[in-house]
Amino acid sequence: KQSLFINATAAWCLTCKVNEAVALNSDAFHGALREHHVTYVLADWTNRDPEITRLLQQHNRQGVPLYLYLPAGGKPVLLPQILTPGILVRALGGK
Repeated sequence: KQSLFINATAAWCLTCKVNEAVALNSDAFHGALREHHVTYVLADWTNRDPEITRLLQQHNRQGVPLYLYLPAGGKPVLLPQILTPGILVRALGGK
């Protein structure tokens, strides 16, 4: 089974854009994805996709951002709505 990192975002989401600039586009995060063999999934909710709406509801969220790490064979990890590179790297099993 493949580990996944889901980024549920939207073009109009300011918090999402800040997290992208500060954490999701960081070399540290991309290195952790490679090191731990995690597939990055972008879930674009800009046009309110019903499948993404269900994902949000499953995790008690009314909207984006939603950051979810699904380790292979492990329990899902719901990350905070405000991210840093360190939060991401630790979530994926780094230091």
